Amino acid sequence: MQKITIKMPKKKRIVLIAHDALKKDMVEWAEFNKDILSSYELYGTGTTCKILKETVGLDVKCFKSGPLGGDQQIGAKIAENEIDAIVFFSDPLDVHPHSSDVSALLRIAVVYNIPIACNRASADFMIASPLMHQEYERLVTDYDNIYQKERTVDKFGINEEKTNRGDQLKDDTNCECSDV
Repeated sequence: MQKITIKMPKKKRIVLIAHDALKKDMVEWAEFNKDILSSYELYGTGTTCKILKETVGLDVKCFKSGPLGGDQQIGAKIAENEIDAIVFFSDPLDVHPHSSDVSALLRIAVVYNIPIACNRASADFMIASPLMHQEYERLVTDYDNIYQKERTVDKFGINEEKTNRGDQLKDDTNCECSDV
């Protein structure tokens, strides 16, 4: 698959998200890493954002709460190359009413090759990386180019690029049926 390069700026744009049961962990982690986090452009969802601003004193731009569209807002920012990393303390033992939104967010982050830290240890490794403090070029599969080719449709409405079986399709459409 063809790849494109997306340049991440030296000052990374990081989203901080925590499910309710892990908001305390997020606050502790953010307090411990306040000096480092202050050097980034920070975003957060709903209550997590509010708590980090009020409790830790970080400058965090707020999206809506996850279940109210915040996860989708972040996904849109990722698609526009306006987010560089995600720290998401997700509660793996609880059922969430917006789990489909969370899945969509994580999927779009994978599509755009966005680093995702899902617990305190991975978040520590992420922000301790020297790559977080310099410009970085991430490789992303060029899905736009792939899907443009796949959307080429012949006069029968059959996607030629995707099927690659034109002769077989011709035979199938010209077949003669006989009674058995």
